[in-house]
Formats: sequence, structure tokens, C-alpha cells
Amino acid sequence: MKIILTDVGKRFNREWIFRRLSFQFSSGNAYAIIGPNGSGKSTLLQVIAGAVAETEGKIEYLGTDLPLEQPQSFSSTPVKKQFASDIQVKEKAIIPPSHVHQHLSMSTPFMELIEEMTLVEFLGFHQVFKPFLPSITIKEIIAEVGLRDAGDKQIRYYSSGMKQRVKLAQAFFSATNVLLLDEPCTNLDGEGIALYHQLIRQYALGRIVIISSNDRQEYDFTAAHLNILDYKK
Repeated sequence: MKIILTDVGKRFNREWIFRRLSFQFSSGNAYAIIGPNGSGKSTLLQVIAGAVAETEGKIEYLGTDLPLEQPQSFSSTPVKKQFASDIQVKEKAIIPPSHVHQHLSMSTPFMELIEEMTLVEFLGFHQVFKPFLPSITIKEIIAEVGLRDAGDKQIRYYSSGMKQRVKLAQAFFSATNVLLLDEPCTNLDGEGIALYHQLIRQYALGRIVIISSNDRQEYDFTAAHLNILDYKK
């Protein structure tokens, strides 16, 4: 799969957040959108996701209209080498805008969880709209993110770090070709940050991974950086 941005710009009122941005994202690679706080990194990620419309330019999603299958594990591969550049991308067609959401999963600090649900209920509800990887169960997902003892507790009683683990879980384990992560280690302690890197190693291979961050530990494995300041008017 590929995502191609051609002269993309976003304006709020009279202010251009970024402009004339042309870039290509390809499956099997990880990218970081970098820049200082308030520079427009999260806005660009939302534009790529289709959550916010671009003001000018064009975004195309090329590839098969099929969900991602179980990624292979590459835990024995050094993190910096995990995203192989020789993965073959089949570009059969332009994916219609109405289908793009099926290929994307996202984790952001502003994402709301249904806090009246337990984690088991929330993941079951999420799975109705966006299926999880076929070879893993909800029980196994909960164990993978270190919340085995909290699966039957309402999410409103979770700490901020536990809630962030839930956000990462629904993003990483959805059967999608594109993984969009906005400040993925927000509210995570050292153990949680280690979990994040473990999820990257085990469940990101073959995907397009795009991380919006100004914290190097969140994107130190990425092969390409897109500096938002390069696209200011």
C-alpha cells in the first residue's frame, strides 16, 4: 500500500498550518512527523487519516482493498532494521475515500474511550466496527498490553497510563494496513514505553507506520523523518 500526498496544505482561518507538502508513504516502512509543539504535526496526521480535510492538494491511497493479515514477528531483528525496504507493495487501484477508514487505525491523546464499559466490553464493541488480527483473541490482546487483571474493570477507573495502553491495543491489534500514532508514549511509565517498543517490533511489520512526535524515544526506529517546519508558508 502507498499513501501519496501531492502539494497538500491545511489552513485554519487565514493561517496556513503547512503548505505544498508532497510526500510518499509505503508499506513496510516507518516514518516520523517531527517539529516543535504546536507546529501542526497532529493536524497533518489527522489530514492523512481523513479526520480533517485538506485545504488544498491531493491525497491518494493506493493498494489492495483487503485487510491486513497477521504481521510476522521480528523480535530477533534489531529495531532500526525492522522495516524492510524490499517488501513488495501491490498497487492494484486507488482505494475509494469511503473505504480508506478500513485500512487505518489510530492512537491519539485526544481519543475518547467509552469509560462506562469494561475493557473486555470495549474491545468487543470496537471489533464489530474494525476487526482485530485473526490469530489473536481479546483475552490475548489484554494480556499483551499488561492489563490481564483489569479486563473486567470499567475503564473510568483506569489510570491515565492504563488508558493509553488501551488506545495502543485498539490501534496495534486492528487488522489495518496503516498505523497512525500521535505521541504514543503519552502517560506511559518506563514499563509502558518498553511495551510500546515491543508492540512495534512484533505487530508493525508490513504496515505503513506514521508517528507524530517530538520525543525521540517514540520514533528512534524510523527510517525517514518529515519535518513539518519545512512546509510552512
